Amino acid sequence: MTKLVVINLGEGSLSKGFPKVTAQLWETNNPRPTQFSGGLPPAPKIYELYKRFQLIYGALYQSLRTRNLTGLKPELKSESKPELEVDFKVDPEFEIDPEGLTNVSESDFADVCDLLRKKINVWLNSTLFRPIDKKLRSRLSIYEDFQIVIETSDRIIQRLPWHLWDFLEDYQKAEVSLSTLKYEQVKKNSQNKVNKVRILAILGNSEGINLQEDRILLEQLPDVSMMFLVEPSRRELDKWLWDKQGWDILFFAGHSQTDDRTGKIHINKTNSLSIAELKNALKYAIGRGLKLAIFNSCDGLGLAKELADLHIPQIIVMRENVPDIIAHEFLKNFLTAFAGGESLHLAVRYARSKLQGLEDNFPGASWLPVICQNPAEVTPTWEELRDRNNSNFSRWSNRQSLQTALIASVIITSFLAGMRSLGLMQQWELSAFDSMMRNRPAEPADKRLLIIRVTEADIQAHSERRKSSLSDAALEKLLRKLQPHQPRAIGLDIYRDFPTETPYSDLATRLQQSDNFIAICKVSDPIEESPGILPPPEIPITRTGFSDVVEDGDFIVRRHLLSLTPGLESDCKAQYSLSIQLAGKYLEKEGIGLQFTEEGYLQLGSVVFTPLEVPTGGYQKFDHRGHQVLLNYRSSAKIAREITLTQALEGEFEPNWVKDRIVLIGVEAESVKDSFLTPYQELSGVMIHAHMVSQILSAVLDRRPLLWVWTVWGEVLWIWGWSFLGAIIALYRESPLKLSVFIGTALLSQYIVCFILLLQGGWIPLVPSVLSLSITYFGVKTYTGVLNKNTLLP
Repeated sequence: MTKLVVINLGEGSLSKGFPKVTAQLWETNNPRPTQFSGGLPPAPKIYELYKRFQLIYGALYQSLRTRNLTGLKPELKSESKPELEVDFKVDPEFEIDPEGLTNVSESDFADVCDLLRKKINVWLNSTLFRPIDKKLRSRLSIYEDFQIVIETSDRIIQRLPWHLWDFLEDYQKAEVSLSTLKYEQVKKNSQNKVNKVRILAILGNSEGINLQEDRILLEQLPDVSMMFLVEPSRRELDKWLWDKQGWDILFFAGHSQTDDRTGKIHINKTNSLSIAELKNALKYAIGRGLKLAIFNSCDGLGLAKELADLHIPQIIVMRENVPDIIAHEFLKNFLTAFAGGESLHLAVRYARSKLQGLEDNFPGASWLPVICQNPAEVTPTWEELRDRNNSNFSRWSNRQSLQTALIASVIITSFLAGMRSLGLMQQWELSAFDSMMRNRPAEPADKRLLIIRVTEADIQAHSERRKSSLSDAALEKLLRKLQPHQPRAIGLDIYRDFPTETPYSDLATRLQQSDNFIAICKVSDPIEESPGILPPPEIPITRTGFSDVVEDGDFIVRRHLLSLTPGLESDCKAQYSLSIQLAGKYLEKEGIGLQFTEEGYLQLGSVVFTPLEVPTGGYQKFDHRGHQVLLNYRSSAKIAREITLTQALEGEFEPNWVKDRIVLIGVEAESVKDSFLTPYQELSGVMIHAHMVSQILSAVLDRRPLLWVWTVWGEVLWIWGWSFLGAIIALYRESPLKLSVFIGTALLSQYIVCFILLLQGGWIPLVPSVLSLSITYFGVKTYTGVLNKNTLLP
């Protein structure tokens, strides 16, 4: 529904002025209007000029009937009136002497039209009316689509060319219509739901005019159910107006006239009828859903007045006699715009504006069409007329809208998929992934792990500066404290690429014989020009794991490297990571051993660790060497129980903290650069390894999901679906507020769906789907707006 401006002139006249004018602005989703008031001063000159316009127009067109202009012989769609005949009583104070109008010219007519336009705008720019003008301009955007209804019972005011108001030059998507002071909404009877516009077309007396052109135009309309009555009898016309299925549009073409304020239509060569003579049948048709009456015939304001008394929603008439070619041209342009999806008032403005191009041969043509509106009724669109149940889905379902939505969504999706494949959106997607990871609900610490942190104070007390942050003496003492409590595995995340010193032969023996002790080494990387670090010489390769982690371009660790590509030349010969070695030791007691699938993927129990490939989820460009999986961090303030080295050496721990646990020993001190960025915060290396070990154990023993992604085509389909929805919303005819709510709800739904799936381990594209929805919505909205602007206005 578009906005509606209702200007009530109240009681008054051009000779006395209108002292109390009120304007109401009805906005979408607001049941109460904004109201402001003003007035209009006397303007007797306007009345005088309009009467002169009307008399010259009649005389000019009487003259045109006898001439052949550029091969065209204009015919009036009614028997012409006497040259100086008027349609309403003239106030004696302003009566015009018709003498001197026998030798009129188009130049005279243009001068009168220009002067009348200026006088009307001076009147509407008066001090009394200016508050209304300012209020309207402050509350309406020049890009908004709205109707202006002039409410008045004054016949002269109704005949004025309100479309000349300068206000409409600034607001190109507005049109003026007329209304009486009394109107109401008609109670509708039940209707059969059909998917076509039902039109009752009456082709009346065609003497001297060509009605076949109108018939051809009507027959070309899409999705219509048409009934033509060609020069019907009164009984036949009455019968079809009483049709139980109801009509959406009543169309009349032929001769018509207004005599003493009463409109008449010539339904055949011998009979003419007034609206009063069809009153009962018309009231029934209106009750059955008749929404629009079009009288493509002459001098129809009298017809409009009587139909308005029956409270029909909308009427389109011609204010004066209309040449045949002008009637055809208006009907063609109006129907093209209206059936093409434009609102009724903008379709009329478009068709009326296009008539200006014919005014070299038919002066004043663009002044003729008039809308008469019942403000209590909502102006229907063509889609709403076609889909009589007025469902919003039906409005979407027309072929043209679906084609527009489909084409736009495919183009935008292809564009975004191309950008994504080039890695241009990777960092945005990774940042969104991090944000959702941080928002996950907290998980309890993993009780299967114990972390012994070597702090700065521990380094000062127990380090060997030249070799390691943990001295042989401290390590030997620590192992003597831990081993009696039977840990399942001990992992030392500290490099020891040197032999144990002679005084500590017991330590060397422990390192050689402790089957549950895992040490680390570092793999050399020729691409990164990173040197390797050897493992402890006492530890066999089967109890060595590499400590390497993989970082993204922003130096954040999001991936878990499980094993290396075979054949890699490095001083570190470990094939598996520290986390795999520790988890494997723990799972051995559960009867679970490391296996390989037919594809060569690592498998523990029923869990297969499928390696990452290019592309994977938000990763489109990354180093995928080795066997990598996404790292599903444990959403916990602390990954596991922690104690310091000093606490461990002094026995300040419970034995059950160690028994059947994995003990990880690592440095967490400022003087040792062993920390990494994560989606949560900066963590030490030993904490990163704890998360990795916990991921493996939780997946195998607790069914905690590993992170997974859709296939490429699954993600493309997901992105396209949101793009298509954005196009559908853009084509939906509703208020900006409602559309904003729809878009906001859709965006929130995207996040909720992606977040819920992430809780189940699924990483679904959020950023591309948000962009596809938003870009398609604004793209289609802009395209249709530009198209409407170019289509509606010359």
